[in-house]
Amino acid sequence: MSANAVYDISVKTGDKKNAGTDANVEICLHCDDGNKTDTYNLDKFFRNDFERGQIDSFTVTGCRLNKVNYIELWRDTGGILDDWYVDVIEVVCSKQIFVFPFFRWIKPNYHYKVRHLDTSLPADDPFKEQREMELKDARKQYELTVKAPGLPPQVKNLPEDEQFSFDYMWDIGKRKAQAILTSKIIKLTSDNWRDLDDLKNVYTKEVFVIPDSVANWTEDEYFGNQRIAKINNCVIELCTAVPKKMGVTDDMVKQSLEGLTLASAIQAKRLFLVDYEILDGLPCGREDKVVCAPIALFFLNGKQKLMPIAIQLFQKPGKDNPVFLPTDPEYTWLTAKLWFNHADSSYHQSFTHLGGTHLKMEGVAVLTHRNLSPSHPVFKLLAPHFLYLLALNTRALANLVCPGGWADRAMSSGIKGMFEIIRRKNLQWRLDVDGSLPKDLERRGLLGDNVLPGYYFRDDALPVYNAIFNFVVKYVKLYYDTTAKLVGDTEIQDWAAETVLSKEKGGLGMRGVPGNGTITTIDQLATILTSHIYTCSVAHAASNFPQYDQYGFPPAYPASMRGEPPTDKKALTETAVLVALPDKATTLDMMVVTYILSERTTNCLGNFEVQYVYDPPAVAIIDEFKNELKVISRQIREKNKTRDPPYPWLDPEEIPNAISI
Repeated sequence: MSANAVYDISVKTGDKKNAGTDANVEICLHCDDGNKTDTYNLDKFFRNDFERGQIDSFTVTGCRLNKVNYIELWRDTGGILDDWYVDVIEVVCSKQIFVFPFFRWIKPNYHYKVRHLDTSLPADDPFKEQREMELKDARKQYELTVKAPGLPPQVKNLPEDEQFSFDYMWDIGKRKAQAILTSKIIKLTSDNWRDLDDLKNVYTKEVFVIPDSVANWTEDEYFGNQRIAKINNCVIELCTAVPKKMGVTDDMVKQSLEGLTLASAIQAKRLFLVDYEILDGLPCGREDKVVCAPIALFFLNGKQKLMPIAIQLFQKPGKDNPVFLPTDPEYTWLTAKLWFNHADSSYHQSFTHLGGTHLKMEGVAVLTHRNLSPSHPVFKLLAPHFLYLLALNTRALANLVCPGGWADRAMSSGIKGMFEIIRRKNLQWRLDVDGSLPKDLERRGLLGDNVLPGYYFRDDALPVYNAIFNFVVKYVKLYYDTTAKLVGDTEIQDWAAETVLSKEKGGLGMRGVPGNGTITTIDQLATILTSHIYTCSVAHAASNFPQYDQYGFPPAYPASMRGEPPTDKKALTETAVLVALPDKATTLDMMVVTYILSERTTNCLGNFEVQYVYDPPAVAIIDEFKNELKVISRQIREKNKTRDPPYPWLDPEEIPNAISI
C-alpha cells in the first residue's frame, strides 16, 4: 500500500441553533480491510471553523486506503461552545468521493462511527451499539404528551435539535407589527363598517393586496366554488339521499334544479351535500358567540357550475330553523351563506388545517425520531417533510392558539371550540380513509372525473398523491427486497406499534393504520408513508396557502360573526349584514396573520432543503419522482389556462415539502 495519499475533507455544520463548536475535533478514516489513517485534529486548521451552517474544508495526508468505508469522529469539551451538530462530511481522495451523512449532535468524548452513505436497516448496521445508544437518547428527548384535552399527542418538550436557527421568519407577532407599519394601516378609523364597499378600503399596495375573493364573493357560483377549489375542499360529498333532518322539498328548489326533481338530480349524480353535524352544539370561546351546524345542498347546473340551492343553519328542522333558498330576499340569502361559511371556516381552521396537518403530523415526527435511527432509510425518507414542524407548532400553540391569543380574538369558536372540533373529528378519523386521498374521495362518492367536474382540488391532488405513492413503493422496495427484512426490521415495527398504541400508554392512538401496528407488506408501509408525506405537503398546501385569499376578506369567509344567525326568512338589509360581520380590529387581525401564514418558506416538493439520501439507487428514485412532478406541474399549468378561475395551489412547484408555516 503506497503512502502519502491526499484527503480533502469537507465538514458541514448544521444550520441549527447553537450548532457550532470551538471544541477540539479529531477524525480518523477507516477501510473495511482493517487499515486506517492517523488521527487528525481538524480544529487547528482554522480559527473560526465549525460555525453554524458553514462548510469547512481541510487537506490532510496519510496512508492510502483502498476505500474510505467509514470515518471515526470525536471531540473534547474544550472551548466556550462545545455543542456541535454535523450535517455531512465528505472525503475526496484520488477523484473518489466518499460521503458520510451524520445529521447528529456530536457529544464530547464519544467516538462516532459513520459509514459511507450511512443507510442501513438495523440488522445490517455494523455499529449496533452506537445505533441503540442514539435511539435511547432520542426517546428521552422526544416524548409524547397530550397538551390539551382533545388534541393529538405532541412533543412534551421541544428538543434543542428542533429549535429554529433564526427566529424572525416564524415570529408572527413581530412580523404582524411590521406588516401593519409597512402597510400604513396604523389605526382603522372606527369600529364599524359604513357599507360593503367600505370593506374594500383597507387594502394597500405596500402589503395587503386585494384578495381575489373581493370581486365576486356575493355570487352563488363563487360560493359553490369555495367547496371544491378554494381552502376547505375535503368535506363536500355526493348526495345519495336528502337527509331527513333537512326540511327541503322539491317545490322549494324547483327554480334551481333546471327541470329536475331532487330524486332525479340524485340519480344523475348532480346533487351534492355538505353536512356539518360534527359542529352540533359546539361550545365557543365566548358566550356571545355561536357557530352553526349547517346542512347545504349544491346542484351541478347545465353550465357545469356548482350552485347552492338550499341551506339549513342547524341540524334539527323547525319553524325557527328554516331552509334558506336563492329565491329568498337578497340579503337574507347572503346572510345564510355568511353563517354557513362561518361554520365552514371554523372547521377548516380547526381540523382541516391545524388538527389534521400540523398536530397530527407532529406526533408522527416525534415517533419517527423515537424509533428510527438517522441511518434508517425510512427516517431519511420522512425527515425532510418534518422540517421546522415541532418548533413551529410549539410557537403556534404558545402565541396563536392559546388563551387570549389570535384564535380566541379572531375566531368565534376560540380555542375552546377549535379543540372540541379536533377532538370530535379524531374520534372518526382513520388513516386508511381520511388519510388516504383515493379512499377519502371514494367514501365521499367523488372518485372519478365523471363526477363533479370543476373539482380542481381532486383533479390536481390525486396525480400528486399517486406520484408520491409510486415513489415511496420504489424507495422502500430498494431496502425491503424480501418480506423477512420488513417483518424483521425492529425499528420500523416499533414505529408502527407506537403509532397505534393508545395515547394513555404513550402512543399516538391512530386508527385505521394498515397492519394495525405490525407491518407485513410493502403496500401497508407505502400506504402509511404516503399518507404522512401527502399530509405534510399536499394537504397542508391546499389548506394553508389560500388563507389570505379567503380570510383576508372576511365577508367571503368569516371566521368570526357577531350576533345571532337568522331564525326566519324575513327580508334583511345591507346594514344587517354589516352588523353581523367582524369589526375592523378583528378584520385587521385576521388579514395580517393569514397574510403571513400564506407565505411559502421552504422548497417545493421533492427539492429538499436538507439532503438526507445519498445512496445512488435511492437518489435515482428521487430524481424520477422530481421528473414526474415536473410533468404534473406542466399539465396543471396547461389546465389552468382554461380554468375559470384557475387553481394554482397544487401545482407541484407551489407545494412545499413540509408544514413550514
